[in-house]
Amino acid sequence: MDMEQMMKAAQEAAANIQKQMGEAQAKLDAVEVEGTAGGGLVKIRCTAKGRILGVAIDDSLMEPSEKQMLEDLVTAAFNDARTKADQAANAEMQKVQQGMGLPPGFNFPGMG
Repeated sequence: MDMEQMMKAAQEAAANIQKQMGEAQAKLDAVEVEGTAGGGLVKIRCTAKGRILGVAIDDSLMEPSEKQMLEDLVTAAFNDARTKADQAANAEMQKVQQGMGLPPGFNFPGMG
């Protein structure tokens, strides 16, 4: 294989990787996770990319005197959802890496 053929093969491989990365990113925005706090009194749904889809707050928490607790629970639910989103994203990226034949733990720019 001469240098020109090697360059062409490398460009094709890079284009293929870029396509797979785009597909993986699109999948991540379709994966939904739900974070909860307060035994389910507050729930937040988001995508594996971290886009918030919705917040649900139990009516029992809507007392004015409970405002600080409600805010803390929303924060905790969001953080729970974010952790689950990160886990889902990492799992999807590992699938892509395995499909490309990359070694485990290989940090390809844009994948981590």
